[in-house]
Order: sequence, then C-alpha cells, then structure tokens
Amino acid sequence: MSDTLTLSKSELVSIAHQRMGTELADGDYSTRQKLALTCRILFDGGHDSGLAGQITARAEEPGTYYTQPFGHGFDEITEDNLLRVNENLETVDGRGMPNPANRFHTWIYREHPRVNCVIHTHPFYCSALSMLEIPLVISHMDTCPLYEDCAFLEKWPGIPVGNEEGTIISGALGEKRAILLSHHGMLVTGSTVEEACVLALLMERAAKLQLTAMPVSDIKPVPELLAREAHDWISTPKRYSVAFNYYVRRALKNHADAIRDTA
Repeated sequence: MSDTLTLSKSELVSIAHQRMGTELADGDYSTRQKLALTCRILFDGGHDSGLAGQITARAEEPGTYYTQPFGHGFDEITEDNLLRVNENLETVDGRGMPNPANRFHTWIYREHPRVNCVIHTHPFYCSALSMLEIPLVISHMDTCPLYEDCAFLEKWPGIPVGNEEGTIISGALGEKRAILLSHHGMLVTGSTVEEACVLALLMERAAKLQLTAMPVSDIKPVPELLAREAHDWISTPKRYSVAFNYYVRRALKNHADAIRDTA
C-alpha cells in the first residue's frame, strides 16, 4: 500500500524537492562554459538578432564580467573567445572589445548584488510585444516563474550606450528578475547563469503565447495563489540546473565547438 496517496500537496511538493536535491545532478561547467553554452542555446531559441544583445556573467575578480566580443553572433561564441571586461568596458582578458551597449549591464551589477548573470536580447516575439507598449502577461503554468517577476519600461529611453540608460533600466528592473523594454527587447537576470538562461527562454515563450492569444479573446488571469504556487515550484536552483542541462545536451548536438570538453 502506498504511503503517499493520503499526503497533502504541500507534503508531496516537499518530498519532490528533497528527491530532486539528492537524485538529480548539477552540470559540471565553468562560468565561461555556461555563458558560451547559453549563447548557443538562445541562438537556437530565437534570440538571435544579428549583433544586437549581450549575455554577461560576473567573473571571479570583483568588478569584472564575461561577455561576447563585439562583432560576433551568439552562434559564434565559445569559452575561448569570451572577453572579461571591467566596469569601464575595458577588456582585461581576451581579444576584442565588448558591445558599447554593455554599459547598462555594469549599472545592473553595481545596483543589484543578487544578480550574477544578465541576458539582454531582441527576440522576435518580445520585440513585437514591446512595439505595442504593453506589459508581458503571465497566464500559463509554464511561464509562471515570471509571475509578478517581470517589470515593464513603458517609455523607450533610447540606445543603451549612455549612463542615463543604465540608471533608468537598472531602476526600472527593481527587485524583479526580468523586464520588457518598450521598442527594444527583453532583459532577464539570474543569481546563476542557468537561472537567467531558462528565464530568457520562458520570457520569449510567454510573449509568443500572449501575442497568439490576444487576437482570439481577452487573456484571462490565473488565480493569484495558484500562480504563486507555480512560480515557487519551478523557481528553484535545482529546477533551473536540470532544465539548463537539458538545453545544453540539445545545443551540443549542433554546437559541439562551444566548449573544449563535451565529455
């Protein structure tokens, strides 16, 4: 006779989290490898827009972070050609220069100590939604990690090359992990690269769902308590790690050159 059929949902959730913690392994990748793999994962996930967008992660030395060299697409990034730059966007390790638009990443890292990875891209559906000057709507279980966790910058501040844009975007982000930027694109943050990568994929999916549902009827809200439950159920380091590992396995089938050791 099963011992779990009479347990409450909260008890079953607790058991599931405990099992995930003991039975599911994390990936054994360095920060540089995770960032290179994220570039390839997001390229395959529709986040490519030429040279637009930046994907960064804090480096081991305070005040520096890894990013792709300007002039390279997401599909060309490897752990070896990533740059390490300082807060002034000066290259301290690697060959090349970062995208000048990386400046607002500096402001986010300075203002939000919890953030260890920033992903800013111009994917098709988020960009289309940004043109309507309306916020992202979360109304599906899969995208609930972004429930009440996605800010909205209604007025476009212009190209993000100045310090003004850095303070505006960093301030608008607040304590949320994501933000939709009008007439621009999307931005997500994470305490880990894995978290940010998964949220970036979810945000583009949420925008696609929203734009697909809008012409049919008004999008119905999900019950607040259930949305929060789904948010917390999915938003755990282990879930992000396991999901990231799946996307890595999928990406390496076509992008084995992203990292040196795929064994």
